[in-house]
Amino acid sequence: MASSSSWKRDFASGLIVLLPIIVTLTVIIYLYGILASAAFFIPAIDSGLLIALGVPADAATARAVELAQVFVALVLFVLLVFSVGYLMRTAFGDIVERALDDAMNHVPGLRVVYNASKMAVETAVSGTEELQKPVKLEVWDGLRMTAFKTGKTTDDGRDVLFLPTAPNITTGFVIEVDPEDYEETDERVEDALTRILSAGFGDTDKGESPLPITGED
Repeated sequence: MASSSSWKRDFASGLIVLLPIIVTLTVIIYLYGILASAAFFIPAIDSGLLIALGVPADAATARAVELAQVFVALVLFVLLVFSVGYLMRTAFGDIVERALDDAMNHVPGLRVVYNASKMAVETAVSGTEELQKPVKLEVWDGLRMTAFKTGKTTDDGRDVLFLPTAPNITTGFVIEVDPEDYEETDERVEDALTRILSAGFGDTDKGESPLPITGED
């Protein structure tokens, strides 16, 4: 019985370490493939052009050209982001953004994708001091739950919080709460998320496993 529990624990621990790495590498490889074939950034270089330039069209050269294409695509994308960001800080940029938002919101179906992606980006890169800050909220007498600030407020001055479920944080409740009705905490977002995702078993400060371990070796 103990040996069965041991190999299950070892398998779970290995899966926790390897699966996020595999998923991350898969996403990186997928994005790399998109950039490598991104003809809209730079034109594709075929073997005929390489031969005309006196460059041997072997596999190593093709790989080097592919890496160069990806690098140039990334540089152009970064320059485009900075250029658009600078434009958005001008009065003309505000007009363009409002016009774009108005146009997209008139397209059925796509407006949901547009607004959701825009909100996701704003959530990830804006308001780092307020955004996603963990708070404690007393939902019933003596019962507290962990919620997160969204950085948004209502017209009557209430703060908009997201109260996630455990262990699936993709579901939960968007609630409007008066600032005096919740308590801010000093913990990191990662610590609060670890506690919720592990259904209360995980503790990053103490280095405990996010899974309950039973049995002995």
